[in-house]
Amino acid sequence: MLSVAEHFISAIEESNNKNPLAPLLISYDPDEVRRQADASTQRFKEGSELSILDGIFIAVKDDIDCYPYPSKGGTTWFHELREVKKDAVCVSRLRCCGAVLVGKTNMHELALGTTGNNANFGTTTNPHAPDRYTGGSSSGSAAIVASGLCSAALGTDGGGSVRIPSSLCGVVGLKTTYGRTDMKGLLYHSGTVAIVGPITATVEDAILVYAAILGSSPAERVSLKPPLPCLPNLSSCGSWCSTGSLRLGKYTEWFNDVFSTEISDKCEDILNQLSEKHGCKTLEIVIPELHEMFIAHVVSIGSEALSQLNPDLEDGKLARLTYDSRINLALFQTYSASDYVAAQCLRRRLMHFYVEIFKKVDIIVTPTTAMTAPIISPAALTVGETNLRVSGSLMRFVLAGNLLGFPAISVPVGYDKQGLPIGMQLIGRPWCEASILRLAAAIEETCAGPKKMPVQFYDILKGNLM
Repeated sequence: MLSVAEHFISAIEESNNKNPLAPLLISYDPDEVRRQADASTQRFKEGSELSILDGIFIAVKDDIDCYPYPSKGGTTWFHELREVKKDAVCVSRLRCCGAVLVGKTNMHELALGTTGNNANFGTTTNPHAPDRYTGGSSSGSAAIVASGLCSAALGTDGGGSVRIPSSLCGVVGLKTTYGRTDMKGLLYHSGTVAIVGPITATVEDAILVYAAILGSSPAERVSLKPPLPCLPNLSSCGSWCSTGSLRLGKYTEWFNDVFSTEISDKCEDILNQLSEKHGCKTLEIVIPELHEMFIAHVVSIGSEALSQLNPDLEDGKLARLTYDSRINLALFQTYSASDYVAAQCLRRRLMHFYVEIFKKVDIIVTPTTAMTAPIISPAALTVGETNLRVSGSLMRFVLAGNLLGFPAISVPVGYDKQGLPIGMQLIGRPWCEASILRLAAAIEETCAGPKKMPVQFYDILKGNLM
């Protein structure tokens, strides 16, 4: 374990010394990594390991508290306002399982973007193509998993921020039902659209991390009344047999609204394979008011972010944010209380539509993003970038999970002609994580082709860049 820790530390040092800067972690302590790895090694020697996650390297997004590291939220100053004295609930649960928590991953500043651009610390690049974005805002979390350095990382997802980077980096990203995981210890802890979720190398890893972190606070359990969680048993034949009974909903007009038909064709091929190999039925559905849902989400997440940030943006701190963050906040400031109330009324209307759809199907299927990883403009590395066309394409399919609280997962299904990963999204009924995890495992096991090793991939056991 200690030799693996040394390999990890060397790889992080190499990542942090790139020119231009493209760090995976923006807060980490090599001695703390060594200490945790040594403690895990001793537990295994004594036969007293804590769980299957004992000794597994897991990274934490920079908007989630992980003691003793500061929570900067990708800014240069947020940690000056708020001292981290203990772990977030989700991190504490992983620590109790013996996971080696390696540090805080890079992210889009204050989670206010979809590309992962960060002019403060340097923009994490896509392991499959270093001239392209990872996707955001959990950019470093997806990249550190895709690069082979961690089996898992925690991200947060308020507008696709777990699923988008997972899709662009060719890894698995799970967005749980709102209220399934605890938000205590996160920078944004009281909104209605965001959750904390795992980004992992495989679906099985996602299940393990999800099982470790799930469970909401008593107040949330009373108000939301979640049923007991159910986890799929991937080793059971019955689990695979039950996959065939799933009814998959596809809204073709929406499904095909992508930059390149390579994306929709690849996802369509997966649906055909699910039908042939598992007996899944794909049914045509219609989802009304998609544009209205986009507006309702933007107003909701923007108003909630601004309400939490406003007290912290005094004394010139707004000017210390990057240009694209300031542009987004200026947009959010145009929303009125009436706009927010109207968005919630629309939210209720949209929920009715989806409840009716879920009477006919078990899972809604889409591509995760409407484009593969976009190119990084060299100028954007120093001044940031606002590209609403790119943001709209990256967020096109993910917003129902956030606005309406549904569980959703992005699972890699192949590559475009440039070798860039393509992700497929599965959206489930509330509290039905088990169904989307089971189907994601079937896609990974029997439908998706072999994985392509990223251009930047570390063999953590041997300690070399492959």
